[in-house]
Amino acid sequence: MHSRLWSAAFLAAAGLCGCEANQDAAQDGTNDAGIAAQQTEASRSSSGTGAGDGAGDSGARAGPAATRGDAPAAGETAAEAAEWDAFVDRFIEGYFEAHPTFAVVQGRHEFDGLLPDWSREGIDNEIERLRNLRLEAERFDEADLDPERRFQRDYLISRIDRDLFWLDAADWPFRNPAFYFDWMLDSLDPSPYVTLTYAPPRERLASITRYLENIPRAARQIRANLQTPLPAPYVQLGIDSFGGLADYFGNELVQAFAEVDDAALRRAFDSARQPAIEAMAGLRTWLENERAGATDEFAIGAELFQRMLRDTEGVDVPLDELERIGRADLERNTAALREACAEYAPGQNIRACFDRMAGNKPEGGVVEAASRQLDVLKAHVVENDIVTVPSDERAEVREAPPFARSNFAYINIPGPYETGQPSIYFIAPPDPGWSEEVQQGYIPGEADLLFTSVHEVWPGHFLNFLHAKQADALFGRIFVGYAFAEGWAHYAEEMMWEAGLGDGNPEIRIGQVSNALMRDCRFLSAIGLHTGEMSVEESEALFRDACFQDEGTARQQAARGTYDPAYLNYTMGKLLIRQLREDWTAGRGGRDAWKAFHDEFLSHGGPPIPLVRAEMLGGEPEAVFGEPAAAEADDGAAAVQSSAAPATAEAGSEDAAVQPPAAPAAAEADDAAAAARQLAAGRR
Repeated sequence: MHSRLWSAAFLAAAGLCGCEANQDAAQDGTNDAGIAAQQTEASRSSSGTGAGDGAGDSGARAGPAATRGDAPAAGETAAEAAEWDAFVDRFIEGYFEAHPTFAVVQGRHEFDGLLPDWSREGIDNEIERLRNLRLEAERFDEADLDPERRFQRDYLISRIDRDLFWLDAADWPFRNPAFYFDWMLDSLDPSPYVTLTYAPPRERLASITRYLENIPRAARQIRANLQTPLPAPYVQLGIDSFGGLADYFGNELVQAFAEVDDAALRRAFDSARQPAIEAMAGLRTWLENERAGATDEFAIGAELFQRMLRDTEGVDVPLDELERIGRADLERNTAALREACAEYAPGQNIRACFDRMAGNKPEGGVVEAASRQLDVLKAHVVENDIVTVPSDERAEVREAPPFARSNFAYINIPGPYETGQPSIYFIAPPDPGWSEEVQQGYIPGEADLLFTSVHEVWPGHFLNFLHAKQADALFGRIFVGYAFAEGWAHYAEEMMWEAGLGDGNPEIRIGQVSNALMRDCRFLSAIGLHTGEMSVEESEALFRDACFQDEGTARQQAARGTYDPAYLNYTMGKLLIRQLREDWTAGRGGRDAWKAFHDEFLSHGGPPIPLVRAEMLGGEPEAVFGEPAAAEADDGAAAVQSSAAPATAEAGSEDAAVQPPAAPAAAEADDAAAAARQLAAGRR
């Protein structure tokens, strides 16, 4: 997924969208006062081009109003409630001022064209500001707030903790090019100006021109920030992303606004476009020259990884326990795959069965096929009364632009201040640099694609955000977290199968399990890669041999694990939601209560799942996974087992590396199982 909503904000004019050093401003031909004036105008005015804009000051702005929750409870005064509500409003407005590209994604188009201040000084200011905001939020005594505001207080603090982790503890702006394409914070992605029609093309052309004018300054900040040598996957990500933007500015962006015939606007656009192309191409060239010195030192370490889980998702479970949980889920899904293959491809081994499913390519290509699938999926949701569909909105399907192809699929969803704008489900074509065989393997089978469409649209991300936009509090419509969003979308895949999607067709089941296996390998790779116990090559082999992914996907996913250590959130979130569903529905009718559970879960916006668990069940927030069902052996085949490293001095260590489960053995020797066992034996 690549759906956009997130992070923290500036309340002061010294925010991240403030000016950078005088020397750099002078190089831009712009002085600090000019930049500050732009920001002041943005923060004061709502007379921008978007449908979500209003007139006058921010208090008169059109768009969703913050619902204030219940009347003050005993012990809470109306004044204290009003003070908290005012604090939340200031937080949101300050957030938009600090993170203008995030604001644009939400539909606040008075910020169009602005980019944040990514200088070290600007980032240090943001860290200090967030710490102060956290202290201010903590000063609101829980005893003086009603339950809804207490929940919102915890939600807001969790968002601050998330941002502080990546900005400060992980040092992400200085270590990782992915920071500059963060779908949960600010991003260089120009998609809102192109894919949305919130204003006439000529007005959006003026906005994208302003954006292009700010690109050279951002590029200088990015180059000054990124500390070399960088890990090899980070270098490649930067080459692909920054270079993809340069290509996009020179081609597709021009085509997107070809209908605008205003000569003055077009001159300004062309004048801004060339320096922006050169700035992004310059970053690409710089990183290409860094390839020779690139390292394999991407691991953030076990301690920081554990802190990431706690600070960003409220999960405080030891890593060895998480590894066991992930391995057990991989065992469970491999057993399901084996059972489906026995029906779908009797007498063949697992790899041959999987390849048969993957070989049934979508007719007409993936974009056309996904478009057809969406109608089928929505009908299944409605006819089976799985979850409320709160509006008639639909998602469109398009090919992903060149700068956003580091993952197969994602969805852009308009923010809560937008009206009448489409959500776009993007699908990336294979990398043309791969061999023809690898490119063909990358194109998913029809059944595999079906569950990508479940994940991205019905009832995954798209439906999640339809619900989020109707959350009682504005905060929940704006800030939706990684594990909540990706956990829900991944949970939806298996839930749809359980609710009858495919009518028991084993090929459909294999498509669902193939997606689950890929996320299981993400889970184990994230832990292994970032505790220093797994190499990129070993992660690739895990995806390929234990999770049956094609070569292109295995390469892509192993590389992603180095620069996105939180991509274990797909499986982690799914398992947390499944256990919450079982616990919540146990006394409410079981399967008959699924719709009520889904509606209640989605009504909370998108906080860390342990917070939702406490809201729905009572008690303190905690991460509860439950015990996964044991994998069963069938027809004499060996049960899926966690591979053990060879008997060495380290074999019994509690800190042993993540061991990928071997693929299931069939009656005859299964090459994939042997490969996975060999991989485990060769673990560092």
